[in-house]
Amino acid sequence: MTAVAPTSPVEENSVTPMRVVGRVVLPTDSDPDTLPLYLDLSNARAPREEEAESSKATTVVTLDQAPVISLADSDVKVTGRRSVLLHERAHVSFATYFNAFPAAYWRRWTDVDAVRLDIELSGPATLVIYKSNARGRTQRVELVASEGGHQAFDLPLSPFGDGGWYWFDIYATAGDVELIAAQWSVPESFARQRGTASIAITTFNRPDYCVAQLHQLGGDEILKDVIDRVYVIDQGNQLVADQPDFAEAEAGLGGRLELIRQGNLGGSGGFSRGMAETLEAGDSQYVLLLDDDVQDEPEGIYRAVMFGDFCRRPTIVGGHMFSMHDKAALHAAGERINPYTFWWAEMPGTKTEHDFGHRPLRATPWLHRRIDVDYNGWWMCLIPVEALREVGLSLPVFIKWDDSEFCLRAGEVGIPTVSLPGAAVWHVPWVDKDDSIDWQAYYHQRNRWLAALLHSPYRKGGGLPRMSFAADVKHLLSLQYSAVELRLKALEDLLEGPGHLHATIGTNLGEVRRMRAEHPDAVVTKDPAAYPITRRHRPVAKGRLPHRPSNPLAFAASAATGALRQLRPVRPEALDIPEERVAAAAAKWWRLSHLDSAVVTSADGTGTSMYIRDPKRFRSYLRRSLRLHRKAVARWSQMQREYQAALGQFTSPEQWRETFAANAVDADD
Repeated sequence: MTAVAPTSPVEENSVTPMRVVGRVVLPTDSDPDTLPLYLDLSNARAPREEEAESSKATTVVTLDQAPVISLADSDVKVTGRRSVLLHERAHVSFATYFNAFPAAYWRRWTDVDAVRLDIELSGPATLVIYKSNARGRTQRVELVASEGGHQAFDLPLSPFGDGGWYWFDIYATAGDVELIAAQWSVPESFARQRGTASIAITTFNRPDYCVAQLHQLGGDEILKDVIDRVYVIDQGNQLVADQPDFAEAEAGLGGRLELIRQGNLGGSGGFSRGMAETLEAGDSQYVLLLDDDVQDEPEGIYRAVMFGDFCRRPTIVGGHMFSMHDKAALHAAGERINPYTFWWAEMPGTKTEHDFGHRPLRATPWLHRRIDVDYNGWWMCLIPVEALREVGLSLPVFIKWDDSEFCLRAGEVGIPTVSLPGAAVWHVPWVDKDDSIDWQAYYHQRNRWLAALLHSPYRKGGGLPRMSFAADVKHLLSLQYSAVELRLKALEDLLEGPGHLHATIGTNLGEVRRMRAEHPDAVVTKDPAAYPITRRHRPVAKGRLPHRPSNPLAFAASAATGALRQLRPVRPEALDIPEERVAAAAAKWWRLSHLDSAVVTSADGTGTSMYIRDPKRFRSYLRRSLRLHRKAVARWSQMQREYQAALGQFTSPEQWRETFAANAVDADD
């Protein structure tokens, strides 16, 4: 590390021009739940390997023991968006998600060889610069007794091959001291370009969420330098423009907002419209996709654009997702596609719902490893315009798999995807949803198969057909006939060929909803007293509560007896009086397959449905599923050729423009 002569933290050094790629920031509101993402007031650290293995290590602060310290309990006060006041003898660490520097990502994806840390203090303090390695071990880089004012430190990126961060701590050792500003910058000479972005927000009947987001985007001055336009693609009938505070939000964006109305083409249709508008305008080097119901950190948007500029090749830069309900919880840190089963999952070694309030960055080794992903969700995703020109727009699939497939498609032509720490949004997580059994079951099934046809490296889809058929059987044993109906329709439509994608994107949602509504398990009532008191025909065997089979033999036995039960007639009284009430978390096949009827709570807890065993549907759907899966496997190679040959056409801006025109909405409609 080399100390650099003090200059203004916002000026470029006269010898080596620098670009600020990240500022130390504090929360934009007074929400205490987000504070652990910006400041660490604890003394938590990751245990050393030898300490973690020792039963006598009782003084190490472990992941679940890290103390939660609030501002009210400390001598630290947030005084502004970039400033913090420390009373004498106070200590604060910026080893946090939003304020530490993700050195490993810059080391891997850019040619930058060093980062400069600028710090400006109001008076004397002790500064300690730290770094970590891929194992999460903390290493002190430098201790400086600062007299106040501005100091800069050049920090090499060479040690961060597999992981690691930089951060700094401040100790108020000689009276009160205020951090006025701090920032991270890198040499301008390494930049591939100086880019700007257009933002595309797709919304459907969430005008209040959307307008709140527009207020955020217009309220941070730094975004004015990197955002050209904000496209809001309004596909609903509860319009963003009708919100009481819309005019104020529009004014805050200074003429950069453009509202576009069109029929409901889902997320893929809305985001493709934003992509197409960005291409046509020709002003931006990126399009940033944002969900309508997110709360963003404007600094993260700025960082994503800066990182994209310095990547050595055009790169998709995604943001992480925090929970809107538990704002210190990191819900998605990195995701992959299993190419054999063609199903998504978190990257190995990561953990969902990681709570920074109890397990800060310094105390969590896995967060220090660089995580290389296959794709990033479109809750926040910065896509270079070069990628749109190279591979086209989104698949015309309404929802589901549009984001993951696009990143796979881009990756195949050498455009990688990076989920960048420090760039993130808050979003309602899907832990309280089960969209595999609602109307979205159709899109889950069809689009998963479509993505596999386009990208699977395995003959006849590897393990996908087997897993798909097994999922149908599981839903049948769970008495979820509506989900199976939609999954079978999905395969039938897929077998029709690529022509159905654009032709039905604006119409098939209505048909999907109508088909689902014909099944009792899809009828949700909000009335807790809608169904009578349950009554079992006979008691459970030996009084044992239902539970997941504990071994393969018990698993097979439960499946066999449950399947055989589906062939027996249903007791007439079970049609009116449910046998059990089953919580959403307990609504598994090994329990429901042994019942004639049950009242099942919805995943979000707001309603209940009556599940009724139907032997006729079971036999019919099972035969139909087996037939369709055999047909799909037999025709796999032929379908793969058809869909791959048509990919360039149905993702082209020209084809999408025809679909937008066919689903246009009049201004007074």
